[in-house]
Amino acid sequence: MPSITQDTSLQTVLTTFETSPANCPALMEELRAAYSDFISRQPGFVSAALHVNDAQTRVANYSQWRTRDDFKDMLKTDEMRERHQRINALCRGFEPVMYEVFATHHA
Repeated sequence: MPSITQDTSLQTVLTTFETSPANCPALMEELRAAYSDFISRQPGFVSAALHVNDAQTRVANYSQWRTRDDFKDMLKTDEMRERHQRINALCRGFEPVMYEVFATHHA
């Protein structure tokens, strides 16, 4: 389970996907399979969470990695390149962006 804390040394990656209600179930399954079968087994992977909006037009993915290089190395694999092609066919586009946690707030 992702843990969001300001004092972490982990690399945070937020990826947003634009899709359609017709393609959303297949996209979610493709992403679920990518994490369970491949991504979660890569060096440096820590955790991830998938989120979908009510309209099923946007998917957000929050993932944590030990380092930037671990994330980049995963993206360079033949396996992930093949998966990206399938994912890309199910959405209008997606963009992974690396972030550092600036602040957190709790009740």
